[in-house]
Amino acid sequence: MTDPFLEDRHRELGDRVRVFGDKHLRASARDEADPAERTRDVAARLAEAELLAFAVPPPHGSMDLRSLAVVRENLAYFSGLADAAFAMQGLGSFAVSRAGTDVQRNRWLPAVVAGEILCAFAVSEPEAGSDMAAVRTQADRDGALWRLSGVKTFISNAGIAGLYTVLARSAGEADHRGLSMFLVDADAPGISVKPQEPIAAHPLGEVRFEETPALLLGEEGKGYRLALATLDTFRPSVGAAACGLAARALDESVRWVHVRRQFGRPLSEFQATQMALAEMYADLAGARLLVRQAAWMKDQGAERISREGAVAKLVATEMAQRVVDRAVQIHGGQGVMRGATVERLYREVRALRIYEGTSEIQKLVIARHILKEGR
Repeated sequence: MTDPFLEDRHRELGDRVRVFGDKHLRASARDEADPAERTRDVAARLAEAELLAFAVPPPHGSMDLRSLAVVRENLAYFSGLADAAFAMQGLGSFAVSRAGTDVQRNRWLPAVVAGEILCAFAVSEPEAGSDMAAVRTQADRDGALWRLSGVKTFISNAGIAGLYTVLARSAGEADHRGLSMFLVDADAPGISVKPQEPIAAHPLGEVRFEETPALLLGEEGKGYRLALATLDTFRPSVGAAACGLAARALDESVRWVHVRRQFGRPLSEFQATQMALAEMYADLAGARLLVRQAAWMKDQGAERISREGAVAKLVATEMAQRVVDRAVQIHGGQGVMRGATVERLYREVRALRIYEGTSEIQKLVIARHILKEGR
């Protein structure tokens, strides 16, 4: 489905990613066997196909928000793990692109685009999820360096990342004003990782820092603002990934209702089935437009898209949950069997309503803008 927010270059990029997916991402069972190793493999293939550049802003990459959204939607259609491998290269390195020195950018960003290192964005803690201002990881100055001590949890690429961007408390203020963002080389001493196992294939873990050397990114005390800028940029692309999962669920459902027979005729002939498919399609079409509109606004020069990004993420991820759930229902017993595509989608889609700001947080962001600015 075309729309007014994409240019020909974005449509061509979508074609490229679909060709990549058909060639490299069909064997989703490999994702389940060893998600860490599969992430390394997928990232290397994405780099070889020159797709990782679309996760990093110029001059080191080629990212605009519409390209980011197009790549994520089409990767997620084939594999949630592949989408995450791509997205983390951008999410984990964005603070370096935005606030790093020239030396830091030139040291790390070409390696990110080349897939030579994987990235992690270490913000969440056992007592600091949606409330980023509650971060307790401590940063103490040590000459030109800083030393981090604390625990981060639910960190994507934990244990396989070569670069961590870490939100930590560097000043005495107890609120967000005391937070700064840091760059940590994964080879630095004092890092230990405890793997965590989510319901969908994904390299995830708890990361402990003990007097770990780190470099400040940007200004001290501006880490909270930098973390919000990162989320503001990438939230619409979470909605794009949700659209990819929903599109796959819809396609799988259409295929299934043509071959599955009940009461002597295909499911596709039942009016209830047709209505369900129509609702799935309409929900997907609307969410996709919201995602691309938010990305288009940023690409047109909007300084902030907090409200539009929140709307896109909220609507698209909630939509995808409904569409995938309906796809499982359409598949009946086959839909809950381990190894079925819609069963995998059911596990993959659930986290999207939580990470990078829960649906509840998106509602609060939207409400705050409405109360302040109106509709």
